[in-house]
Amino acid sequence: MPAADFDRIGLVVHPRRELGDALATVRAWAERRHAELVQVASPGQGQQVAPRGDAAGCDLVIALGGDGTALAALHAAAPGETPVLGVACGSLGALTAVSADRLEAALDRVAAGEWSARVLPALRVAGGGPDRMAVNDLVLVRAGAGQVMLAVDLDGEPFIRFAGDGLICATPLGSTAYTLAVGGPMLAPGTAGLVLTPLAPHGGAVTPLVTTPESRLDVLLDPGHSGARLEIDGRVAAELAPLHEVRLELGWVEAYATLISLGEQESIVAGLRRRRILLDSPRMLARDDREAARTTP
Repeated sequence: MPAADFDRIGLVVHPRRELGDALATVRAWAERRHAELVQVASPGQGQQVAPRGDAAGCDLVIALGGDGTALAALHAAAPGETPVLGVACGSLGALTAVSADRLEAALDRVAAGEWSARVLPALRVAGGGPDRMAVNDLVLVRAGAGQVMLAVDLDGEPFIRFAGDGLICATPLGSTAYTLAVGGPMLAPGTAGLVLTPLAPHGGAVTPLVTTPESRLDVLLDPGHSGARLEIDGRVAAELAPLHEVRLELGWVEAYATLISLGEQESIVAGLRRRRILLDSPRMLARDDREAARTTP
């Protein structure tokens, strides 16, 4: 990327983590660059660390926290096509490019143009209110004791009808989050398309579904007697009233938001293994121990 001057820098901050050192670094760096520092409106921040401002007027948005903070920053920055620098104030995640202790050097690199754009796709959710975008996933889940009922059509044909706890529809990035946690398929990095995974289906033969970007998905949700929730990227986007069916159309958006990549972050698979979300079987680990014992002098 070309070198750039920054007139205005936006901040999105974690509501609870200790951010003192990272904030001091950003403030000092912005002051040296004569850049205005504003806090971008985004749900769940809690603390105010700078005057309020609009992400659309920023040259850069910095997310201080973790993957959840980076997700919030991506949604705030997407309409203005503003790049987001994810800063890990804790352990590195899938959406953070640098740890807080290396932030000053990272900002210097961004200003010098020594970064590349990591363009993220999204899931578009139409129906049940205004169109919504999900970087990770859409979750339709029961809100009370009763089950919900869902019918999924694929390209105009019935795919499956089932009752259960709900349904997850994830992007490839989101397939390594909630989808993976409930035993759904993980889509390899670089894959294009969506994956639908049922939550605790009651009977029937209900398999996850992996689609292409061109696939059309229609979901009819009956919230049952207890209602349901529509969650986008881990946040409640809508409360669905009991006994009121909602029809949703799900689609693929190839380029939604831009993350800054410094070329140093670990791959998604390496990060999952480091955090022991992907874990080798004990039998393989025991074999490794035996092999190590044989080769040790």
